[in-house]
Amino acid sequence: MTYETINIEQAKCLIANHNATVIDIRDRTSFDAGHIENACHVSNENVDVFIARTDHQKPLIVCCYHGNMSKSAADYFNRRGFGQTCSLDGGYRAWSIANAANDNRKIPCT
Repeated sequence: MTYETINIEQAKCLIANHNATVIDIRDRTSFDAGHIENACHVSNENVDVFIARTDHQKPLIVCCYHGNMSKSAADYFNRRGFGQTCSLDGGYRAWSIANAANDNRKIPCT
């Protein structure tokens, strides 16, 4: 199996219903300025520790700036044994715009 690209609504459902692990691969300054709640910052410096300590059976959502770099990162984690790996389409920019637009209202999961 390979990674999949998911939209904001799908990501929110995976987080709410399947306790997905969310990682943010942007630079530390961008991450510190804002990130998805409970996201973990993963970089070259801590990727090996993250892989070793994280449950590979839980869905993994990879977030970057605009949803481009997260695709190759999701593929990387998939090849390292994570069962369900997802790239967040539009990245953190889309996430923050969607949350500002809907004021964090609940999105029904189907």
